[in-house]
Amino acid sequence: MPARYPERIVCLTEESTEILYLLGEERRIAGISGYTVRPPRARREKPRVSAFLSARTDKILELKPDLAIGFSDLQADIARDLAKAGLNVLIFNQRSVQQILDMILALASLVGAAKKGEALVASLEQGLEEIRAAAGRFERRPKVYFEEWDEPMISAIRWVSELIEIAGGEDIFSERSHSQAAHGRIVTPDLVVSRRPDVMLGSWCGKKFRPERVAARPGWQDLPAVRENRLYEIKSADILQPGPAALTDGVRRIHELLRDSGCRAARTQSSADA
Repeated sequence: MPARYPERIVCLTEESTEILYLLGEERRIAGISGYTVRPPRARREKPRVSAFLSARTDKILELKPDLAIGFSDLQADIARDLAKAGLNVLIFNQRSVQQILDMILALASLVGAAKKGEALVASLEQGLEEIRAAAGRFERRPKVYFEEWDEPMISAIRWVSELIEIAGGEDIFSERSHSQAAHGRIVTPDLVVSRRPDVMLGSWCGKKFRPERVAARPGWQDLPAVRENRLYEIKSADILQPGPAALTDGVRRIHELLRDSGCRAARTQSSADA
């Protein structure tokens, strides 16, 4: 009997690899992205065949996949080349927390693991609700500037903005997070200064965050985030992949940082009022 579900999947980004492992369906993975770090064993067990904006079409074809899975319009060229080579290609474009959860359900159904997908999503939703409830006990919601890149300065994408809110913060550029393209999230130093963030979270797309460089930006010395030394790094692998890691380790890390910063901010305000 022919297989009813894909048996040899090439995952062009990390989140699809992570999801298939969490579902216990890793045997279906034929190749992965070179940027994959979750789970760590994937890098030992699966051949790496792509970056984010490029892929080894010849190497992928050698694996004889029956499906390639990618993410976003940024991988449109890769998808086109693989489709021209005769492969089935599926591109997800999840940008919000809900869309990430929906993508997990879709991928689980695609490999015949719908029930396991539902259980995984229920677990992720429960974790998010627990963090939301804990954040509700904050004395104050700190204003947060999330920087995805520094040259130019790019603010939070939609799922990151939503996770900041769930974790107990207020994203100062939430209105920009819905932009489909990164250029819609470019901000200027003066605009950040005008919104006076209490906390800055940096995740420079795999490049090391340099808080000393941020603190030295002209006109930033009096920002609460700089003055109180609340400039924190979050690893890109924990927050910038639209998959389970962002909804677990990423949001928990944000919550921990905001919890501490929020308490300090509340005490500082109370002292000032006194």
